[in-house]
Amino acid sequence: MKYSKLSLAKEAINHKGFIKKIPDIFRMIKMWRKGAYPMKSMDIILPLLGILYVLSPIDLLPEVAIPVLGVIDDLAVLYLVIPKLIKEVDKFLLWEAQQKYSTGETKIIDAEIIE
Repeated sequence: MKYSKLSLAKEAINHKGFIKKIPDIFRMIKMWRKGAYPMKSMDIILPLLGILYVLSPIDLLPEVAIPVLGVIDDLAVLYLVIPKLIKEVDKFLLWEAQQKYSTGETKIIDAEIIE
C-alpha cells in the first residue's frame, strides 16, 4: 500500500479539537521523555507552564481582587500557549504517522500538487 506525504499529513493531523488532542499530548510527552521523539525542551515546557499557571490558584492578577483583569490575564496566557501546544501536537502526529508507515510495511512516496 502506498501513501503520499500529503495524504499522510492529512491522516496524521485529522483536525481534532484541543480537548480531543489531550491524549495525544500525553503520548507526545511520554515519547519525548523516552528520547524517541526529537523536540526542543522549551517547545513543550513553556505551554505546559502556561496551562499550569491558568489552573493554579496563585495568580499575578487574582480574580477576587481584580475580577475583570484577573480573568483577562488567564485568557491571554491561554491565547498564547494553546496554539503553540496544538502546533507541537500536530508535528508529533505527523512524526508518529511517518514512523508507523516507514517500518517497511508500507511505502511512502513524494507527492506533487498540480493546479
